Amino acid sequence: MLSIGIQETGGGRGASASQQQRVICALVKEALEDYPFDYGSLLRIRDGSARVEALNEYLSSRSYLAGYGPSQADTEAFVLLCGPPPEQHVHALRWYKHIAALKPQTNHQSPECSTKRILQNLENTRFVLYTPGCGLVDGEVVLEAWVIHGSYMAVFSETEPFVPQRGNRVLWYCCGPTVYDASHMGHARSYISFDILRRILKDYFRYDVFYCMNITDIDDKIIRRARQNHLLEQYRDKEPSAAQILQDVLTAQTPFKAKLAETTDPDKKQMLERLDAAVSAALAPLQVAVQSSADDLSIRKQAQVLLEEAKDLLSDWLDSQFGSQVTENSIFSLLPKYWEGEYHKDMEALNVLPPDVLTRVSEYVPEIVAFVRTIVDNGYGYESNGSVYFDTAKFDACPTHSYAKLVPEAVGDQKALQEGEGDLSISAERLSEKRSQNDFALWKASKPGEPSWDSPWGKGRPGWHIECSAMAGSILGESMDIHGGGFDLRFPHHDNELAQSEAYFENDHWVRYFLHTGHLTIAGCKMSKSLKNFITIKDALAKHTGKYRQILTGVPVMPFSARQLRLAFLMHSWKDTLDYSSNTMESAIQYERFINEFFLNVKDILRSPTDITGQFEKWETEEIELNKSFYDKKASVHEALCDNIDTRSALEEMRALIFGAIEGTDPIGFPVGGNGQTADLESTVLPYLSVLSDFREEVRKIARERKVTELLQLCDQVRDETLPELGVRLEDRDGLPTSVKLVDKETLLKEKEEKKRVEDEKKKKKEEAARKKQEQEMAKLAKMKLKPCEMFRSETDKYSGFDETGFPSMDAEGKELSKGQIKKLRKLYEAQEKLHNEYLQSTLNGS
Repeated sequence: MLSIGIQETGGGRGASASQQQRVICALVKEALEDYPFDYGSLLRIRDGSARVEALNEYLSSRSYLAGYGPSQADTEAFVLLCGPPPEQHVHALRWYKHIAALKPQTNHQSPECSTKRILQNLENTRFVLYTPGCGLVDGEVVLEAWVIHGSYMAVFSETEPFVPQRGNRVLWYCCGPTVYDASHMGHARSYISFDILRRILKDYFRYDVFYCMNITDIDDKIIRRARQNHLLEQYRDKEPSAAQILQDVLTAQTPFKAKLAETTDPDKKQMLERLDAAVSAALAPLQVAVQSSADDLSIRKQAQVLLEEAKDLLSDWLDSQFGSQVTENSIFSLLPKYWEGEYHKDMEALNVLPPDVLTRVSEYVPEIVAFVRTIVDNGYGYESNGSVYFDTAKFDACPTHSYAKLVPEAVGDQKALQEGEGDLSISAERLSEKRSQNDFALWKASKPGEPSWDSPWGKGRPGWHIECSAMAGSILGESMDIHGGGFDLRFPHHDNELAQSEAYFENDHWVRYFLHTGHLTIAGCKMSKSLKNFITIKDALAKHTGKYRQILTGVPVMPFSARQLRLAFLMHSWKDTLDYSSNTMESAIQYERFINEFFLNVKDILRSPTDITGQFEKWETEEIELNKSFYDKKASVHEALCDNIDTRSALEEMRALIFGAIEGTDPIGFPVGGNGQTADLESTVLPYLSVLSDFREEVRKIARERKVTELLQLCDQVRDETLPELGVRLEDRDGLPTSVKLVDKETLLKEKEEKKRVEDEKKKKKEEAARKKQEQEMAKLAKMKLKPCEMFRSETDKYSGFDETGFPSMDAEGKELSKGQIKKLRKLYEAQEKLHNEYLQSTLNGS
């Protein structure tokens, strides 16, 4: 049975329900004996409203959902209130509802009675959330997830069984991409990770997974980018003069530099500073060319360089000037349509399974309008100036609901909330429309320069969060088993999704389990489109380009295969941050090479001819130990997959058993040929390749016997040049038949390139060594030719007098040399005299 763990479980093994109950009760008993804060002052406040205000002030800085259960202080403070605090005391009210959910019906009871009832309730609670479905695989699987318990978020440090609501069927919704630019490796991190989890749940644990994903094709980022692209294209079409480009860029710099000065986020500021430096570097040559009246061709070239470097800066300026004049809806649909197509190509290249259902925001506007209308009718939304907002305070005040279940401490984080609303929706005018700064847009009144659709509140467009609720609700109904997304979507996106969906369905279980994948970093920084710090999937998958493009952070983009990228993710936990680096990818490449060679060797052995009786031999100690190790490792792999789908440990177990047994009739090893053609391809071509290999071996044998070098070279050429182009590797082995292996053509070409690189490097080193040796010999010969009487005469800066043999007698200042100097120079003179005599002797001998 699949089990799902709660955030921060630490990856522990699953325990029985009774064991969990005992552990949790023990922890709660321990917690109830502690006093986490000095609340004596609170108990001394007799005025009820003053007491609530003091409690709210204290709770504003306390993460009261982070413990195992209520402390004694919580219990006594709860009893003192005698009822829910007023709505304006948000923190106290949320705390009260949380304690009430943990321990119902405690009002007006003594602290001792309250404590006793809490323990009784916990001891009588089964921590199996839902009715179990079909137990298809023995053992429990622990997934580290956010698990929703009614109106509060569970944070017990234990595991709970993952049991789908509809037997063996798993309803899964995943947040898809916002398609306004190329997909990057950060997207690959999320979608490959979910593809791995989906395949394991479906193919290994045999769950019937129904997977729904959305495409966000209406969004503030898309609107802004579409307008900017359209306006910049219009600007280019007008073919402005160099002087006009120069003037416009200088004008655009003013608001840009103001934005740079206001930016406090270090990563974003660094990105803007890089852009500013690039524009300044392109500005200077054009200004010099214009001032010096350079020729028109040079000026035009410099202007085009500036236009390219300043396109982002110029686009922002053009949008601020003329964005409101862009009114044609088709302009806003072309951009996402193009990038959605590129996204699907990238996912296919990464071998990511397509979703069972794909939803696009633009196709669900009527459903979104109806969804928003129901939320308003249920009393949780309100219209303001043509927009509709979600009333977070009213929702949170409802006894059956709670706002921000996933990240309660983020409530009031205006930076996160404004990022969730979008760049086009955070003007002072828009913010003033809300009853509370914590409220968020369900429907946005369209401003000039934005696409629009009809609604009961006038022309407008969907908010960001509402799209997932409406589309998932249309496909999956009022409750789903799993909701997936990146870690940074928890707040406000997923918290707002939860609130508006539960407001629509009037339930408290829209999502049972949240799965959040870890970030992908590059050089320690989060990969981000907005920060222009990313590697596109196409760049990462580029094959045999021979080029390593340097991105802004200075990290090279290296070409890797989809399998290597997937292995890199498999070798790390799906929920943790992964740094995309050369070390990470080198580990994946080495693992692929290691395991692939094993597969190829096994295939080669299995193809070796043998009679039926020869297949069965007596098992000795080695075979018995190998068989035992195989089943031990098989159990360990299963255990690893049951533990939070720990693919890293599973791969390590398989590495340890690289010489295990092969059972069954399934194809062995990585696919060859693509599209599931492995078995057919091998059974079709290998008989012919075996005949070719045998024929070649006979030719080599005859050529060696008769010493026909040309034939041996041709045989080597077939092995090293011809067959690798067809995806075939021949391995000649002394005393054994030649091994025939089918390998990806790209892998063989890389091996060929690497072999050539190594050979070229050896040749280069050999030539360099020969050159140095020749230089040394030439230098030695030149030194031997020098007569001893001439060796010091050229050093006039050191010596001014010499005897008849050319030996120095005075230094440069005319002073006689000391005895020590003479002794030292005499040794050098005699050594040269000996060397020169050897040269004369060799000349006489004619050598």
